[in-house]
Amino acid sequence: MKNKELAKKIKELRNRKGFSQEELSEKSGLSLRTIQRIENGETEPRGDSLKRLSVAFDVNPDDLIDWTVLEDRGFLTSLNLSALSFMVFPVLGIIVPLIIWISRKDKVRNVNEIAKEILNFQITWNMVFFIGFSSIMAYAFYETRSIVTEGYSFLRLFTPLIFPVIMYLYNATLTIINSINIYNDRKVNYYPKYRFIK
Repeated sequence: MKNKELAKKIKELRNRKGFSQEELSEKSGLSLRTIQRIENGETEPRGDSLKRLSVAFDVNPDDLIDWTVLEDRGFLTSLNLSALSFMVFPVLGIIVPLIIWISRKDKVRNVNEIAKEILNFQITWNMVFFIGFSSIMAYAFYETRSIVTEGYSFLRLFTPLIFPVIMYLYNATLTIINSINIYNDRKVNYYPKYRFIK
């Protein structure tokens, strides 16, 4: 790997960890000038310097050298489609993409941004779904007593089914549209969502 590429990766990793050059110098035991020279591509860390940096970043030295950000739209599309697991059970729409994201975090370009979009939307969707569904079921329980006393009403009987169907269709449609956007190298847009993961 060329010095400039490794320098860029080390600088990106330092920024991702939230370290200043001074903090990285302190954590690694390398001089500030050495950190600056590494990040400017003037020198490539080897041996002891590489070990010290890997300890400071909490990564394997081999991972530090081999760490390259790949362009992998197929993986990003699969990550996005994994959110469809909500159809089996709603919370799986959070768990499955989270596991996939953790497995390739920092290894694929844009994986962090897209994973955060997916997870923030799925968490928001789950909250709305469970609160809404619980409220509707409470209302349906109340209405069931009215149906018994006042007579049968098709709309009143099947209203509780409309909400989950609409919620599931909306989530599935948005997930598929965003998968197509990722595959075509366009920006993903999940709405509405609250930023739980920043």
